[in-house]
Amino acid sequence: MDGIIEIITQFAAEEPAIFALIIGIIGAAVISGVVNVGAMLVIWGERKVLSDFCNRYGPNRVGGRWGILQLGADAIKLFTKEDIIPGDADKAVYVWAPIVASMATMLVAVAIPFGALHINGKDYPLVVANMDISALYVEAALSLMAIAVFMAGYSSNNKYSILGAFRGIARMIAYEVPMGVCVISVAVMAHSLNLVEIVESQTIWYAFAQPLGFVIFVIALITDLGRIPFDQSEAEEEIISGYNTEYSGIRWGLLYFQEYNNALLGSILLTLLFLGGWHGPIIPIPILDIISPLIWLFMKVVIVLWFFIWVRSSLFRLRIDQVTDFGWKWMLPLSLLNLGWAVLIGSYFA
Repeated sequence: MDGIIEIITQFAAEEPAIFALIIGIIGAAVISGVVNVGAMLVIWGERKVLSDFCNRYGPNRVGGRWGILQLGADAIKLFTKEDIIPGDADKAVYVWAPIVASMATMLVAVAIPFGALHINGKDYPLVVANMDISALYVEAALSLMAIAVFMAGYSSNNKYSILGAFRGIARMIAYEVPMGVCVISVAVMAHSLNLVEIVESQTIWYAFAQPLGFVIFVIALITDLGRIPFDQSEAEEEIISGYNTEYSGIRWGLLYFQEYNNALLGSILLTLLFLGGWHGPIIPIPILDIISPLIWLFMKVVIVLWFFIWVRSSLFRLRIDQVTDFGWKWMLPLSLLNLGWAVLIGSYFA
């Protein structure tokens, strides 16, 4: 083992550029696997939790009574279904829309810490790119999903698709502004835009230090993710399936899958900003003490995702005018009020 470490160290010293490239590729592959597998578990979990809320069984045909192989069966179905491109579609944009959506998700994932390892009394964050402005970078990368939505809706040459795309973009813009103000409010209290430093600064969870900002961020995040009750880009009674109406097969699967990727990443972001991230009591058991930050982050993220599913099963879809009015007339002023509170408290305890 020592010999391997020595070889790696020597190679890193002699070829730093190549070594950095290799580490980046490995990190990207690991993050891609973690995010995609996590999204698959989120899809399965949502089906099971929704079935409990509705007093139904949920997936139970493939993989035993829990339906644990249902997602694999769905993936095979999507891969083998015919891939149809409408004759009048803008084919280049149509093909690239799911790819842009996937790229946006991966751009978010590289800057989000997925926990930490507790070694010798110190936490070592698990993050590919530890940026000084990672909080703003993540929100900016999340907003790239709006571009993919527009590309999918516009290129389909379908009036229902483009209407769904415009609704989705209007909703995203109306709520990304107050969400960004809430991120700035957290940064003011933490005196940093680095997500790792924001987590380390939370001796008191920011959900308690600025409860108004926490509520606004939760609502804005649910809206930005396009989940019920803010799912106006997909209204079956008006615009069929929205911006992805004309998609089929694996391309439809990619657009559908990215929604759950973003839900997972958004839940992690909420946990990092307001719920203390991976902080929690160290478990005094060998091995578990090292990964205890991962366990605490996982538990918090699961609770957040369960809350999102609970909201979906309990509320009805609102009209698009109600959603945009609420965003601009209520969420934005309240987020600015929360920013003033954060400046006051952050300056006092600086």
